[in-house]
Amino acid sequence: MNPSIPRPQSIIETLHREATEIIRDPIHHDIPFSAAMKTLTGSSVMMKLHSIRQLGPAYLLYPGAQHTRYEHSLGVYAVARQMLLSLLSREPYENRFPFTLDGIHAFFTACLLHDVGHFPYAHALKDCIKEEHEAIGAKKIEQDQQLREIITNQIGTSVSAVCQIIDSGRTCEDPEILFYRSVLSGTLDPDKLDYLCRDAFYCGVPYGVQDVDYLLRHIGITENNSLYLDDKALGAVEHLLFSKYLMYKYVYWHAGTRSATAMIKKAVLLARTNGTLKDEELTHLDDHQFANLMDSLTDSASRKLFDRVREGRLFRETVRIPYDHENENHRRYSSEVQRIALEKEIWKDLGVIYPDLKEYMIVLDISEKVTFESNLPILNQKTGSMEVFNSASELFSDQLVTLFTSSLREFRLFSPERIDSSIAEQIVRKYLW
Repeated sequence: MNPSIPRPQSIIETLHREATEIIRDPIHHDIPFSAAMKTLTGSSVMMKLHSIRQLGPAYLLYPGAQHTRYEHSLGVYAVARQMLLSLLSREPYENRFPFTLDGIHAFFTACLLHDVGHFPYAHALKDCIKEEHEAIGAKKIEQDQQLREIITNQIGTSVSAVCQIIDSGRTCEDPEILFYRSVLSGTLDPDKLDYLCRDAFYCGVPYGVQDVDYLLRHIGITENNSLYLDDKALGAVEHLLFSKYLMYKYVYWHAGTRSATAMIKKAVLLARTNGTLKDEELTHLDDHQFANLMDSLTDSASRKLFDRVREGRLFRETVRIPYDHENENHRRYSSEVQRIALEKEIWKDLGVIYPDLKEYMIVLDISEKVTFESNLPILNQKTGSMEVFNSASELFSDQLVTLFTSSLREFRLFSPERIDSSIAEQIVRKYLW
């Protein structure tokens, strides 16, 4: 054993000894923090997350969904801490995996800061800003003097390691850091284990609730330094993935949520096209700052769209058509540029029947592909062999996963109430077939 690498029990004792502070949370209850980590939660960059709703405009459909990126960040840290303690206590990793206190502290810090580059209004700006929020967040961490001081001098870990965990586009050769990066974005990632539970709780729906404690009691690390789950918890993973499907179907991609998101997205794209908004103005904003920016657009179509969302006057779902990857037109109109062009053609056709219809009132939404990470290794305890989850699970076969993902992807046309659905569908189908 490398003498510079502490034994797992020593790390566990240190982590418990450091945890002198508590933050109370409705999902995870008492979340333990070291004094340094607690200081990080009070940094100005973290505090700004109080002003970004986790689910953006979903509160218009689920009034309880007022929770924020700040609360979610605490939850991701809580799950990550529980996960690492479970791994450290489960097997003698010191002989083959180099857990270090510096690395663990970098991982915990990355979990707390993983959303500091997130856009306002949830994912409404995701297609409008080409740079991923993880890359934006990593740059923000590097450039913020307060964060650098806390991470380096109080937590005692590397700013570079924290950013490498958050931003997967960065070059990294450290196996410990690469492991933490894979944990933060995998089938059993702390992000998903928190947001499914938290979003379900605040929306008042039962779909997303997970037995996090049970899942984390059955995780381990493979010889290839990736997470595995023993087969006792196979049903819990099936529940996790089915919960993700239900939350997308009934919350994240509810017709009202999609309408609000698509309307905001179109408002931004219109403003960018006519030059009244620039990309650099859209990053590093919270919900309030974004609203102020949209208010500055005065009497534009962008301002009118945003005002409708803010006032809850959403366009209704007029047409819904399943997305077909085999259809060449469907693939073409997945492009942002082509989608905008198609909106204009649909508006022209509808304008013959509805001459007072404004161009900005036609909003075409094409949902992105949802992935179900079903390649998690499962340990067969009888044989001692590893199987891929979608082979070990009788429910989540490749065919069913494909069915789930394809059923969630759709074209939707949102428009004012007065537009006749049958007429609108005939027009949309003319372009899609």
